[in-house]
Amino acid sequence: MKLEICANSVQSALNAQEAGAHRIEICSELSLGGITPSYGVLKEISKQLQIDAFVLIRPRAGNFVYSKIEFEVMKQNISLCKELGFKGIVSGVLNADHSINLQRTKELLELSKPLSFTFHRAFDEVPNAKEALKQLIHLGVNRLLTSGQKENATQGITLLIALQQLAKNKLIIIPGSGIHSKNVLLFKEAGFQEIHTSASRPLSKLNPNSYFDAPIQTASYIPEIKEILKIIKHA
Repeated sequence: MKLEICANSVQSALNAQEAGAHRIEICSELSLGGITPSYGVLKEISKQLQIDAFVLIRPRAGNFVYSKIEFEVMKQNISLCKELGFKGIVSGVLNADHSINLQRTKELLELSKPLSFTFHRAFDEVPNAKEALKQLIHLGVNRLLTSGQKENATQGITLLIALQQLAKNKLIIIPGSGIHSKNVLLFKEAGFQEIHTSASRPLSKLNPNSYFDAPIQTASYIPEIKEILKIIKHA
């Protein structure tokens, strides 16, 4: 089983690498569900990281229905990631009715080649999960990151297993959201090839009296990553 860590900074990416993670997904603003990180972050990670790194392509928080300008920004960011030598793209686009926007997703997929393409948790909003999975397989998507359309992957385990059975070897289902060392064995025993987690912990505010110094979470907590890896290796 491979462990993908959702890293939200250069330091958290390096922490994940030091702890032994197999891959990272790099993003910013974890509290918003993740958006595309800045050019500076991407460039520095591309220089310093030795393990594979996928990049989240999401221009803003909120829904997954994008304007023409937002979609152009997404395409520009994919081109940048290819230039910087990243190994994969994590993205996805929906229609107003929450179905997958097949045309736009295909356009992003084609632009991303030869990089790996993961359709992200926008999938957790689609009205018909099994039909949507078939559509993604038909498009040629490599991976699907999903919580099984629940708040966390433990709650969504029944659908996750059903999706994995439907996907067979045509697409890798990556359970994500709320996975940690206390429940990772559930996903190992269910036969998933990969899992996704931020392994994060909260940081205290440096200045409790400052409006701007909001509490944040830091991803890639090294002891937690090592514990997860120990469990999935020896289970």
